[in-house]
Amino acid sequence: MSAPTLATSEAARQRPGQPGNSRTKNSHEGFARALRRNLSAHGFLIGAVLCFAFFSWYPMVREFVLAFQKTKGGHTTWAGWSNLTYIFNDPAFWQAWRNTLLFTGLALILGFAVPFLVAVTLNEFRHGQGYLRMLVYLPVMLPPVASVLLFKYFYDPGYGLFNRILQLLHLPDQQWLQSTSTAMLSVVIASTWMNMGGATLIYLAALQGIPGELYEAAELDGAGLLRKIWHVTIPQTRLILSLMLLMQIIATMQVFTEPFLLTGGAGPEGATTTVVYLIYQYAFNFNNYGSAAALGLVLLVLLAGFSAAYVRLSRSSED
Repeated sequence: MSAPTLATSEAARQRPGQPGNSRTKNSHEGFARALRRNLSAHGFLIGAVLCFAFFSWYPMVREFVLAFQKTKGGHTTWAGWSNLTYIFNDPAFWQAWRNTLLFTGLALILGFAVPFLVAVTLNEFRHGQGYLRMLVYLPVMLPPVASVLLFKYFYDPGYGLFNRILQLLHLPDQQWLQSTSTAMLSVVIASTWMNMGGATLIYLAALQGIPGELYEAAELDGAGLLRKIWHVTIPQTRLILSLMLLMQIIATMQVFTEPFLLTGGAGPEGATTTVVYLIYQYAFNFNNYGSAAALGLVLLVLLAGFSAAYVRLSRSSED
């Protein structure tokens, strides 16, 4: 008998029933099944990435470029640092920052403390808590414009609800939105009512995760309500309080809707002009897109720096 040739050996290796060919075929089929199984997931992921790219990342990159350009008559030229120089020399820039910091400070006093106190109160109820949660969250479900216009009606100096209450208490009427001393506080009150529902539910979820044994031990030590809140509730919710504090600072420094609808944006003598409203003015009232982008870039850098500092401090405190 003659020895098998090389061609015969190759043909034998290519037969369908051979193990090597089966392993290759199985690997291809496995890859095809995995691809079909994950195709929908990859489709949703690609859609989300494209949305972020077009509506978040591209505008940020475009803002950074536009901050160093000037556009006039449809022609764009390189402006260097002139846009930043212009906004820093604008008196409205410093007034807007003072108003924004004032709004942030008042919002931290009311908008940060009130939801936490409401959550502590709701946590003490044993019946009807679901109904109360829905009632607290109701303002968040309303359209922001409708909520602001409702408060604008309340603040009306002639027939507004708040002045009617003051009249019943034999107190003098207030020019809520027309006075420089009360305009910003009025905006903060409306903003707090509109946005406190979400924060309250987050605080309530954190409170319900605190072990009851800690409160029982505090009661055995003779602690009252305030001491239990100070020594048990706040330490146990410190992380969520810190996170909500950061989120509120970032949100309040970008306030626009409330002052724009309540006081027309600027308010009496510019008392409610915020940084974001000044950006709006630069872009759409003055057609100065370069200065608007430069001011937006300053706000972005400030908030990013604050966030980075907070993350560093929180990590060092955990260590």
